[in-house]
Amino acid sequence: MSDIAVKIENLSKQYRLGVVGTQTLKGDLQRFWWNLRGKGDPTLKIGQENTLAKAGGEYVWALRDINLEIKKGEVLGIIGKNGAGKSTLLKILSRVTGPTTGSVKVNGRLASLLEVGTGFHPELTGKENIFLNGAILGMTKNDIRTKLDEIIDFAGVAKYVDTPVKRYSSGMYVRLGFAVAAFLEPEILVVDEVLAVGDAEFQKKAIGKMQDISSGGGRTVLFVSHNLNSVSLLCSSAILLENGKIIYSDNTDNVISKYIENKNILLGDNINLQDLPRKKTEIIFKELKFKNYPLKFGDNIEIILKLKSKNNQKFENIDIGIGIQDSKEKRLIHISNKFIKKELTHLSDDQEYHISIENILAPGVYNLTLFLQTADIIQDWLQDVVQFEIADGNPYQFMNTKIITGVIFPKFKMIQQ
Repeated sequence: MSDIAVKIENLSKQYRLGVVGTQTLKGDLQRFWWNLRGKGDPTLKIGQENTLAKAGGEYVWALRDINLEIKKGEVLGIIGKNGAGKSTLLKILSRVTGPTTGSVKVNGRLASLLEVGTGFHPELTGKENIFLNGAILGMTKNDIRTKLDEIIDFAGVAKYVDTPVKRYSSGMYVRLGFAVAAFLEPEILVVDEVLAVGDAEFQKKAIGKMQDISSGGGRTVLFVSHNLNSVSLLCSSAILLENGKIIYSDNTDNVISKYIENKNILLGDNINLQDLPRKKTEIIFKELKFKNYPLKFGDNIEIILKLKSKNNQKFENIDIGIGIQDSKEKRLIHISNKFIKKELTHLSDDQEYHISIENILAPGVYNLTLFLQTADIIQDWLQDVVQFEIADGNPYQFMNTKIITGVIFPKFKMIQQ
């Protein structure tokens, strides 16, 4: 195991839904006695796979039969839908919780950043928490002092380092937590989706630091993120989790492609939006349809939207925003009727809003995000609500078109009917 940083064998994690304990003194004593003898929990039953859909049964498998070897210096991305078991796997690796069956062998010192404020004591100052985390990682005071200035500088919290961290914002928490985990030289760094809390500048710095850790320092990084662009930039290999199982393992680009294939692609029918889970507001998106689907390269993107309000209430000055991201969640297009000073009014739930967007996207699969605001109040926000595909077409019609990188604002129309 000299070149293996983490070895996972037959790992499974089962949770009981609804209650903790067996609800009887006899059951709790029986479980304690069997666990003491190393024979597991006699009260466990064969459970169901962990999905977010409503299902019967007392038990779910958050992870099931995970076998994985991670080499030293490898940067492994872990992707999958919400509830796939990503965070549970990292918690077991970080020894926050234990497995139901199977084993995990970690070769080296492991530091983890699983959520905002991981390992911090709220009453201690930023500087005191740096020394506390260093001690937990097995560092001496002198070792920590040599890294102290670098940690504070990277986190950008020099002004607040002598302030109790309970007064920090979530962004400051993450900046300092990541800096501590990265600069105190663990052999294995585990990072969950928590980096998404930081701003774009810090995310770029954090990814650069993780690249330095793996390539320059030869240390291992495990990275969980829904930002597929970040996973692609950072990770050399990846695994795809679904319902607690590894369904695919390969180089990062192949795993991302597999993940995208498993998502539903729009077929052009009316899509019901009003039943999607979200907080209750005065007005929401009701229905979406692509008017000219399937799309070919160069076809304008024609969308019809309907809104639904409480008691068919009238709304003035509506702001409808549409964002388009690529398969790696990089924003490519963003439009809003406010950009063209177009006033929209909701008169009835049968009213339609026709949007035509100049299509300058290459053939491929894209995600659509919808945003709705009234009088500076965010009413609805559906991130990646649907995927659509642009098929290949004639590229010569764009010979004189200027190529633009990053977020673009193409020509578009919004018509209220």
